[in-house]
Amino acid sequence: MNIAPNSYSRTRKRLMAAVASLALVGTVGAGMLATGTAPVLADAVRVEAPQMPSFADVVEHVSPAVVSVKVKAKIQPTADDGSDDQDGFDNLPDNPQLRRFFKEFRGFGDQGQGGQFGMRRFNHRDHGNGQPRPIAQGSGFFISEDGYLVTNNHVVSEGSDFSVVTNDGKELDAKLIGTDPRTDLAVLKVDGGGNKFTYVDFADDSKIRIGDWVVAVGNPFGLGGTVTAGIVSARGRDIGAGPYDDFIQIDASVNRGNSGGPTFNLNGQVIGINTAIFSPSGGSVGIAFDIPASTAKQVVQDLMKSGSVQRGWLGVEIQPVTKDIAESLGLKSDKGALVSSAQDGGPGKKAGIAAGDVITQVDGKDVASPKELARMIGAFAPGKSVDVTVWRNGKDETVKVDLGTLPASDKQASNDDNNKQSAPAAKADTLADLGLTVTKAEKGKGLVVTDVDPDSDAADRGIQPGDVITSINSNEVNTTDDVSKAMTDAAKAGRKAVLMQITRDDSNRFVALPVGKG
Repeated sequence: MNIAPNSYSRTRKRLMAAVASLALVGTVGAGMLATGTAPVLADAVRVEAPQMPSFADVVEHVSPAVVSVKVKAKIQPTADDGSDDQDGFDNLPDNPQLRRFFKEFRGFGDQGQGGQFGMRRFNHRDHGNGQPRPIAQGSGFFISEDGYLVTNNHVVSEGSDFSVVTNDGKELDAKLIGTDPRTDLAVLKVDGGGNKFTYVDFADDSKIRIGDWVVAVGNPFGLGGTVTAGIVSARGRDIGAGPYDDFIQIDASVNRGNSGGPTFNLNGQVIGINTAIFSPSGGSVGIAFDIPASTAKQVVQDLMKSGSVQRGWLGVEIQPVTKDIAESLGLKSDKGALVSSAQDGGPGKKAGIAAGDVITQVDGKDVASPKELARMIGAFAPGKSVDVTVWRNGKDETVKVDLGTLPASDKQASNDDNNKQSAPAAKADTLADLGLTVTKAEKGKGLVVTDVDPDSDAADRGIQPGDVITSINSNEVNTTDDVSKAMTDAAKAGRKAVLMQITRDDSNRFVALPVGKG
C-alpha cells in the first residue's frame, strides 16, 4: 500500500492555522489582563485554546513503512570476548576525517554500548562459537510493496544475517540486495509471503526550504518506533564523509539507532535518510545529517536493479580554484576544478585533458567546485560521452570524453616513480623574489626546492623542501632562468600571480604565487 501525499494537505493547513490562532490568543489574553481595572486572578480569564499543531496524521500513515533493522555476524571469540571498547568504529570506512567526525560522539558514559551513529555493540558472550551474533541495530523503511527497504551501509556492512522488526512487532528475515559505501546506502529485501507492505515515496528535495517542518522516524537506542520533529536547518553540508557529500541538516532529535531511518515532509514523503549526527556528548544536540532523497533515489534504483552502483569516471585528480589561482590563469571567478594530474590511460587524458586545465562545465552545466564535478561525473553511466569545457591558455576549449567506470578503490589516479628525487647534489640557486632556493632535478626535469624562506609567500602557500617545480603557467622550467622568464611574462601580461606546478610524494598540485613579491 502506497501512501498518498495529497492526504496530508489538511495537516499542513492545520499547522499554519493553529500557529496563527496561537498568536491571536496571546494578543487577546494580554490585552484583557492589561486593561482590567481590578486585580484579576489567573483563572479569571478564560479563552478557549486552539488545537495545537500536530504531526499525528503524518505519523499514523508513515509509521507502518518504517522498520527496525537487526544485523548479525559470525564473529570468532577473542581473549576479550565482549570487547566493546572498539565502539563499533571498525564498521566505518577507512577515512580519517569520517572516523574523527564520528569519534566526536562516541561517549555515553559507562553504558558499554558506545558506537558510531546508528550502531550498537552487544556483548558477544552466551552465543556459540562461529554462530551469528548481534552486532548492529539501526532503522530502515519500505520503498515498495514487495518488500524492498532502504537503510545505511554502515548498519549492515559487517553483517551476515539480517532481520527487520515492523511497526506491529513482527520480526522478518531479510536478504541483503546491495550496498554503496560511497553514499552509505544499502538495500534489503523481505519476503512477505504474498503479503503487500506499506511503503513510502521519495520527495523532490529540490523544493525543500530551510525552515520547513520535518518528522524523523526510527529506532533510537533499540527502543523501537520513535518519532521526533524539527525543521530543516541547512542544506549542502559537507562533513568529510566522501566525494558526494551534500547532506541536509535537520534539528529533529536523532540518536544512535536512527541510522537508515527516514525523515519525512508534511506530505509523508521521504526528504532524506538519517546517516550522521554531530555531538560532543554522544547524544542529540540538534545537529543531524540526512542523505538527500535525490541522491538516495538513483542509488537505490541501481542497487535494486543490479546490486551495485556503476559510476562514470573521468580519471583526473583535481583541486579547488582559489582566488590567487584564478588570477594567475586569467579566470574571472574562482569557480571550477583545477586538474592537478590526468591518469595515464584514463578517459580524461585520452581526450586531451591535462594538468593545469580548469574544468568549468560538463555538458553545458557550470562546475562550481571539485565536489560538484565529482557528483556530476558520478551521476553519468560508464561509457557515456560528455562535453567537458576547460579553461586553457586564456580561453575556453571543449573536449568530448567517453567516461570510464569508477574503480572500486577510492584512489582514482596515480603517478609512477619517475618524479621521485634523490638528495640533490647540484649547486643550489636562489630565487630571492619567491623566497626559494632550488637546484636542478636529478633527471633534468624541473627544479628541486632545497630551502624555503619562512617569511615568504611560498612558505605561506605550503611549498616545502623536496617539492619539485615542474612548470609555471604551463611552461616547463628546468633552470632559474626559466622561472625568471615566466615571472616576467606574467607581469607583462598584467597578471598578479603565476601558477606553479609542483610534485610531492608522487602527486601533483598547483600553487599560485604573487608576481614581484618576496
